[in-house]
Amino acid sequence: MIGLTDYSMYAVVGIVLTAGFVLLLSRQQRERILSYAHPSSRGRRISTSKTPPRSVSPERKVPNDGPPPVDYKDIFPPSTRENLVKASELLLLSQRDKLDGGEIEGALFQKDVIPFTADFRECGPSTYTPTEVSIEEVRSLGDFPNYAELSGVPLPEAYKEFKIETAIARPYRPLRWTYHQTMSLTKMENDWWLELDSNYKSRIAEREQLFEKYGKMVLDYLPGSELASKELMEMILQFLCARYPQYFSLSNSADEGYVFHNAIMETKTVIKSMHPLHVLLHNVPEDFAIMLRNPEDGFYYFRAGLLCSALGWNVSTKIGLQLKQIHEPIPDYKEKMEFSMDRYFSKLPTSRPIQRGSWGLEVDKPLFMPPGDPHERYRDLQAPDLPLARIHLRVDWQTLRRLPLSGSIIFNFKALFTPVEEFRHEPYIPALLSRILKEGKKNLMEYKSTWHVEHVVLPRLEEWEKEQLDEGMVEENWEVRTLDESPWFPGWEERWHRRQGF
Repeated sequence: MIGLTDYSMYAVVGIVLTAGFVLLLSRQQRERILSYAHPSSRGRRISTSKTPPRSVSPERKVPNDGPPPVDYKDIFPPSTRENLVKASELLLLSQRDKLDGGEIEGALFQKDVIPFTADFRECGPSTYTPTEVSIEEVRSLGDFPNYAELSGVPLPEAYKEFKIETAIARPYRPLRWTYHQTMSLTKMENDWWLELDSNYKSRIAEREQLFEKYGKMVLDYLPGSELASKELMEMILQFLCARYPQYFSLSNSADEGYVFHNAIMETKTVIKSMHPLHVLLHNVPEDFAIMLRNPEDGFYYFRAGLLCSALGWNVSTKIGLQLKQIHEPIPDYKEKMEFSMDRYFSKLPTSRPIQRGSWGLEVDKPLFMPPGDPHERYRDLQAPDLPLARIHLRVDWQTLRRLPLSGSIIFNFKALFTPVEEFRHEPYIPALLSRILKEGKKNLMEYKSTWHVEHVVLPRLEEWEKEQLDEGMVEENWEVRTLDESPWFPGWEERWHRRQGF
């Protein structure tokens, strides 16, 4: 049986953005295409914590009369060479001399692209990653380089008010009507790439136990993923130290090298002592899938992952597969999304990470459910004695971004659970969810698998919908639709702050 997170991973990686370059085109053609991918930001509202994330409409960013991609083998992601100089400002002069950021000849670059299964540490200095960074330049940057400059995504602001003991994740409600197979993308909020809450210690312990029990079903890596794994780990630790400086820090010494200090867990992790994904396992309660470009065909493949929150699938069932192979079970995927997904992966710039949410309804709080797990039996029947208190909204809040050095694409998500009972106090949510459950497209709703709880949830949603109308929380004759505040609801921030004691 396929579960929520199966849908989540498949759906999110089908996101459609633009802005890449085709090496075989002339310089003038490339610049014309890039002009569509980097529109001016003038005239936009300044974002605040109350501003819903802006939607992305990538299909409109590529001109219909532009040269169509003929072969993904010849299409590379946007270069990050121009960022090398800025990223090297704090390095020694001997290191900076090897980081000029100048243009390289396209034919030479394509000839020397790093092989799919090659370990970057064993490659020659003139070998290049898909983003036009040479292995010599990767080595010159060293460990923990300035990824903010390399990627074009600034580090987050320090979250000074944050207290892990009382922290609650933001109340994501990614509900849409009309509900059909779309991505519903928004620009990633840089400060919220990785979000911690009061369940941090228990969730880390649960994930470590899952690895002990299931091994490669939750954590595995294939040859060629070494640079991407290292790069991802370093970017994440830099983010945590910047966002939560009261809890995390990095030190560097001649004896141990880099050490990550975690005041919540009261641990220190010597970085060079373990694989980068194991560093994340012990310190970050989120899941990560690493997708690498295969130079033989230009398509992207799942090559490494730490995934402890999958329902109905696991790392071992998907690792090594191409994007379209991963997505085969998705309704309408081949007809509506396959082309857009492949094109998006080929063009995604490092400076434009995105976010979205996927949701489902679950009995209790299942985090990891491989095929055959006993918890699956709950989805096979409508238990007459099932209490409402056991039913939860599960939201997988997801991001997708390209890493600047390896050119890999990272899909990550965190599973968040909310008792359905809370919807009673959230304006419009009962009416919106009720409409989706009753009238959502049949094949999508069957795939989402909410039937097993609908006999309990729907009567209460209808009751709360009427109650909110009577109390004036919802205006009369309101037509059910996606909320302007999506993925939240009116008044969410005040309620969220109050529950944390702000």
